[in-house]
Amino acid sequence: MTNDSPSSGDVPVSTGIPESALTAIEAHLKHRELRREDLYQRARRLRRLAQATMTRIHSTGHVPPEEAEIRRSMAELSEWLRREGRGDEPMAADALQEAVEAVLLACAANHAPFPGPSDLGVDPEHYLLGLGDVVGEIRRRVLDRLGRDDLPGAEAELVLMERLTQSLLRFDTTRAIVPLKPKQDTARALLERTRGEVVMARHLVRVRHHVESVARKEAP
Repeated sequence: MTNDSPSSGDVPVSTGIPESALTAIEAHLKHRELRREDLYQRARRLRRLAQATMTRIHSTGHVPPEEAEIRRSMAELSEWLRREGRGDEPMAADALQEAVEAVLLACAANHAPFPGPSDLGVDPEHYLLGLGDVVGEIRRRVLDRLGRDDLPGAEAELVLMERLTQSLLRFDTTRAIVPLKPKQDTARALLERTRGEVVMARHLVRVRHHVESVARKEAP
């Protein structure tokens, strides 16, 4: 009987992945590692600048010149992500969010018009997250006014806080697109707490004025 099956020496063996393909993959991964490190440094610088700027606004009441640098760096980072950072966008999310927050806080401090996402060169998702956080920064301004017995100033800041919260609550979208619900819940809770504190301050002012009026009438 003739055996027609091929011997092991006759079975063709695949040559495997071409060396050129493996070399290209190595180059791609190396390039992405370098790109991620560059992105990390860019985001870190922007985040630190935003945090320092917000601290200075709260401590001095004035907007430092670095606010212009935040705007420029934020727009540049957003454009860089669209052009070169595909797949690594989450690495810069916190930095862009805080940059938006810092710019909006600066607008509040300067009583300036608030920019939109396109004005800042950022995606709407990052803008909304920054908007969610700036509500808490405005609350700090309300409390600072109350601490200085500036009730009219606190009331004005509360009005802004209400408007920003209303803008934030307008949006209803899935968490898969942008995790906005926690920001909305926090903003709503902060607003209600701040309203209560301003109402209490109004009551205390009325009581104080009443006591002072009675004291003046009873004075000899």
